[in-house]
Amino acid sequence: MAGQATAQRGGGQTKKSVKSGRSGPRPQRGRRFRLPRRRGLIVLGIAAALLGAGAIWVLYASTWLRVEHVKTIGTQILTPDEVEAVAAVPIGSPLISVDTGAIEARLRQKLRRIDSVEVVRSWPHGIGLKVTERKPALVMKNGAKFDEVDAKGVRFATIQQPLGGLPLLELTPSKSPSQRRFGTDRLVLEAVRITGELPPAVAKETRSVKISTYDSVTLELTGGRTVLWGSDEEGELKGRTLSALMKARPKSARFDVSAPTAPAVSGS
Repeated sequence: MAGQATAQRGGGQTKKSVKSGRSGPRPQRGRRFRLPRRRGLIVLGIAAALLGAGAIWVLYASTWLRVEHVKTIGTQILTPDEVEAVAAVPIGSPLISVDTGAIEARLRQKLRRIDSVEVVRSWPHGIGLKVTERKPALVMKNGAKFDEVDAKGVRFATIQQPLGGLPLLELTPSKSPSQRRFGTDRLVLEAVRITGELPPAVAKETRSVKISTYDSVTLELTGGRTVLWGSDEEGELKGRTLSALMKARPKSARFDVSAPTAPAVSGS
């Protein structure tokens, strides 16, 4: 009985093993995919390297993407030829290798009339120069000629005769301690700031701006009229006050708006 039971149990186990189909070693499925995957990565790497090398060749060595022309826009007083001569763009060089920063710096250094310039690559064969010129806010005597001064206080060009409507800056620095502190450039900047704050009607009648210290500025208007302006503080309020005084007392010869809340008028 014991033998039969053992045989039956053994027989049952054998049948179960055959039925389950799990006898023998399991197949190692992962191996069949590892080699192709590595080959694929190698192929992709080679393709990427070839593409990179091709792109470098196209950008730097080929004749397809080289500088053939330069275009300048935005000039008013300057001419495109003047700008392009100073820019010295290397015609025939690979477009990608052009140093746009160096061209910009060269233009701003050698052409003071240029306030800003943008140098851009115009694919596939061009360089573009977008120029913004300085605009004069007033002029200063320079011997028998005149220097143009922009709104930043920069003296950027010397001309034979000033353009109509520009006030003349008469700079007579005092020898006071404040002058040593602020300097001539600060006085010029004060003058252009005040000029820029004037109401349009007043600016149109302003013939000169006289300044000796930062808080001693006088305007000379048409008809021999003068305006004691003071410093550039409260410029907007001073402008409104002066406009009101000129309308109320059009025949007055002297206006004082250095203290705009307590202005004064004299002469007729």
